[in-house]
Amino acid sequence: MRIAANISLLFTEHPMLERVAAAAAAGFDGVEVQFPYEAPAAAFKEALDGAAMPLVLINLPAGDLMSGGAGLAAVPACQAEFDKALQEALTYAAVVQPICVNVLPGRLVDGVSREEALRTLAANLRKAAEAFQVLGIRVLSEAINPLDMPGFLINTPEHLDELLHAVDHPNCLAQLDLYHMARQGLDIQAGLRLLAGRIGHVQFADCPGRGEPGSGELDFSALLGELQSSGYGGWLGAEYRVTEPIAESPKWMAFWRSAQRL
Repeated sequence: MRIAANISLLFTEHPMLERVAAAAAAGFDGVEVQFPYEAPAAAFKEALDGAAMPLVLINLPAGDLMSGGAGLAAVPACQAEFDKALQEALTYAAVVQPICVNVLPGRLVDGVSREEALRTLAANLRKAAEAFQVLGIRVLSEAINPLDMPGFLINTPEHLDELLHAVDHPNCLAQLDLYHMARQGLDIQAGLRLLAGRIGHVQFADCPGRGEPGSGELDFSALLGELQSSGYGGWLGAEYRVTEPIAESPKWMAFWRSAQRL
């Protein structure tokens, strides 16, 4: 397993494109970013190539989701907007070449049943999975806790399991964030076992607080061991809020490597 810095949350003292080199200097193996689209794709690719850093993950544009709205992927009335977002991401991804693209499910919108929202989401994920398969890019969908994001449609490993069965496409996998599972008090190891073989990407932060490992109460040694036992060998995305400087290699990263967890 290798570690990617989420440069939407980390190294924010630098302009976005300079964060790629900062992540490399701190010892990360790659980068991920939530919504990179304000940076020209060619400039972002140049920054990645200059630092010899792979781009692990980007999100599909999600409309008004981050400002409290429902987003696009599970809203029947937003089909045209979702299709436009998909095309924008395809065009961008063809240049920057991420390993994965995450399609955020979004919130349940007023006037739409959960069943209808899930049907819409599954159809849009299937469409995205087929489109990105041509580029050799995996499509993911993520569970997010409803405490930090009230009304979010997909919250648990069981929700992801149900969604993946509905999508039924080999290029659509789960994105599992250990923090979002811990925030709900879920049995994370049981969730990992449920989704074993169908996890395309893992993100992490400690809980409570969403800080770096060691700032909260999560037993990362046990969780990394469970990931290895499940056969997961993919990337780990560090999507946490910094509570201590990380200009040099983060302390938790050095410990994980010395403990041969990576």
